Amino acid sequence: MRSMFARAGSLLGMGVVSAARLSGGNLSSVSRLTLADGRTVIAKQGPLVEEEATMVLAICKTDVPVPAMLAVEKGLMLLEDMPSTGPIGRSWGQLADVLDHLHRPTGERLGWDKHYAFGPVTITNGRADDWVAFWAEKRLACHLAHLEPHLAHRVSKLADRLADYIPRTPAAALLHGDLWGGNILIDQDQISGLIDPACYYGDREVDLAMLGLFDQPPSAFYEACGLEPGWRERQPVYRLWPLLVHVRLFGGAYHQQAGSCLAALGF
Repeated sequence: MRSMFARAGSLLGMGVVSAARLSGGNLSSVSRLTLADGRTVIAKQGPLVEEEATMVLAICKTDVPVPAMLAVEKGLMLLEDMPSTGPIGRSWGQLADVLDHLHRPTGERLGWDKHYAFGPVTITNGRADDWVAFWAEKRLACHLAHLEPHLAHRVSKLADRLADYIPRTPAAALLHGDLWGGNILIDQDQISGLIDPACYYGDREVDLAMLGLFDQPPSAFYEACGLEPGWRERQPVYRLWPLLVHVRLFGGAYHQQAGSCLAALGF
C-alpha cells in the first residue's frame, strides 16, 4: 500500500493520507484515496488498466460523462471520484440520451484492437468486417471448451446459424461493453458518469442486452432508444455472451439462464 501511496502522490503532486478498498472490479483492485488537501480520487491497480484508460478516453470523446483521467502509469490509474448517491431510479430517460451519444455510428471496423478480460475470462477481440463471424468466434465459440458438453453443443449450433439472427454489417457503435446499473453512477437523479468499460465497436443492441440482464428498464426507455425492428428477438443472442461469462465465473443459476436464452432462440 505504501508503494501505491508513494506512486499516486508523485503522479498527483499531492500526498496521500489514507486509502479505503472499494467493492467490485473483477480485473483491478479499486481504492478511494484521500489526499492531503482533503480531496478524494479513485485508484485502480491491475495488469490492464492502461487499456481501460484507452476505453475511458474513447467514451469521453463521445461527450458521454466519464471520470476525468488524472494519471495512468504501469498498472496504476487515477481517476476523478465522481458523485454517486443512489440507483438509476428516475434517470432512464437521461440514460437513453447518454446512449444516443455513445452509440452514434463511427465508421470504425467492428471489434477492438486488443484483448481484454472479465476477471480470469479473456475477452477476445481483434478487428472484423463481418459481425456474424466476429460474434460467432469471439463471443460464442470462445467459450465452448469451458462449458459442460450439452450447453456447449447448443451454443455451437447457434454459432453455426448465427446469420439467421443478427446482421452482418450493423452500424459500428462504440459499446460500453459492461453496461449494468452498477457501472452507471447516479447523483440526485442525474447520471454523473459511466465507469468500468470493456469497450469495442459493434451493434449498439449489445449494450441494451447487458443492461436488461441485471436491471429492468421501462418500456419508455427502449422506445426512446429508437431501436431497429426485430431488436427484441435479437436480445437473447446478445444476452447469451455475458451469461456465458458468468457461467464460467460463477456457475449456478447462470447456467439455467443461458439455457433459457438458447431455448428462446430454438436451440
